[in-house]
Amino acid sequence: MQIDKLRGKQLDQFFDAILTLETREDCYQFFDDVATMHEVQALSQRLQVAKLLSEGKTYQAIENETNASTATISRVRRSLDYGSGGYAKVFKRLKEKEMREKAEKQTE
Repeated sequence: MQIDKLRGKQLDQFFDAILTLETREDCYQFFDDVATMHEVQALSQRLQVAKLLSEGKTYQAIENETNASTATISRVRRSLDYGSGGYAKVFKRLKEKEMREKAEKQTE
């Protein structure tokens, strides 16, 4: 993993801080304080690009939908193909959460 080069107390504390966030509003507040609007937008754009690539969308369709450059799309594609599996793990968990919420609504 490339991020292993940064591994240490400072990054551990940052990730531990993120893990304490309990709600979407907590996330908005924390990231508003810790990152620029551009940094947050870039991260969220990459996640959306990864999702669309995972769904089999074309580069052109992704570029049109997200305004991401082809360089960003290619970088995300490389992460999906050769990365450490973080995107896949997140997408799996989001899908499981969606299915749980759907099941809960049906039992109400």
